[in-house]
Amino acid sequence: MGLHVIKMPDIGEGIAEVELVAWHVKPGDMVIEDQILADVMTDKATVEIPSPVVGKVAALGGEIGQVMAVGSELIRIEVEGVGNVKASPAAATPVAAATHTAAIQAEAVLAAAARQAAESAVRERPAAASAQPAPAAVAQAAPREKPIASPAVRRRAWDLGIELQFVPGSGTAGRITHEDLDAFAARRPGLGTGAARYAERHEEEAVPVIGLRRKIAQKMQEAKRRIPHFTYVEEIDVTEVEALRAQLNAKFGAERGRITLLPLLARAIVLAVRDVPQVNARYDDEQGVLTRYGAVHIGIATQTDAGLMVPVLRHAEARDLWASAAEIARLAAAARSGKAAREELSGSTITITSLGALGGIVSTPVINHPEVAIVGVNRMVERPMMRAGAVVPRLMMNLSSSFDHRVVDGAVGAEFVQALRGLLECPATLFVE
Repeated sequence: MGLHVIKMPDIGEGIAEVELVAWHVKPGDMVIEDQILADVMTDKATVEIPSPVVGKVAALGGEIGQVMAVGSELIRIEVEGVGNVKASPAAATPVAAATHTAAIQAEAVLAAAARQAAESAVRERPAAASAQPAPAAVAQAAPREKPIASPAVRRRAWDLGIELQFVPGSGTAGRITHEDLDAFAARRPGLGTGAARYAERHEEEAVPVIGLRRKIAQKMQEAKRRIPHFTYVEEIDVTEVEALRAQLNAKFGAERGRITLLPLLARAIVLAVRDVPQVNARYDDEQGVLTRYGAVHIGIATQTDAGLMVPVLRHAEARDLWASAAEIARLAAAARSGKAAREELSGSTITITSLGALGGIVSTPVINHPEVAIVGVNRMVERPMMRAGAVVPRLMMNLSSSFDHRVVDGAVGAEFVQALRGLLECPATLFVE
């Protein structure tokens, strides 16, 4: 037997270190060729590390959240033969070696098949509870996402301060009955008066800031430390642009796909930066160089389960509304599924951020360093407005935009936002060159 040491690979693009964000194996596990061993992260891209050999995991080279240098030892795997570290102490006969190799491969394949079968069984397990009652010694049932109970039982559970997802149900399909509530309350002194809802809580949870969350924290801290922000907020009447969007979707939605406000805003940015090129730029404060770009690569801030990611709509100036809409949807799906490539998450020249229905009235977005501007979309609200001496309902929305005050003066930032306002309030101008 020998040892095969897998070192942290060179991900490319001059990366010297990566963060270990997940292990998919543990010591003693059998692995087969191309089985995923670990996930590592660089910038905002997650990379899977596969096994090049068949064998048994001997030791792991790092802990979750550890930053590891490229070329450092990631994992050790026991393999048949000499491995890549040292020769085995006693060479086996060719027949014995072949037999042992086959046994290792068979064991690894069986282990992988067993894992897949177990995962499949968990996914296919029926939601109904077992017909056998839970043993009395079990203090608390595993929580269920949607417990089944009548309105009367739910009301009584609320009065008792009992969370139904922890109550074992003895009725049909696991339905919780009044008797189940009584039995649950009897096992927990103090329940029955509703006092549990108002009891003091003293639990604490330490949550390691690792992986994407660590990258976000570092990026935001760097942006706020290095960039003197100023935020400019303007109210925009989006009644006409929303009416246009509805008409386009009604006429072309089935054939060409539906569009949201974002492609229209992206088009407005493309036109506005022609008059205010200072905001479509990146600032290298170490070299003292501001680079203005003719291309408009728009970062689209996207919330994912793992945290905030910013995929890039490249060359927005060369796309029509539907091409932009399709690419924005594709990038958002890739980011949320963790499939976005590194090149899709870098290179933006200006960013849009939106909280959708949670957009609020005003926000103070943080600039995506080393860019110099970010446009924040807030919630749309229908309000009475004065138009031509009459009070009329209009759909209003605030744009909250932040700028790097070192290279963008207040008047320049205001000029850019006012250009956006003019384009969005008269959407026909979005299509006039």
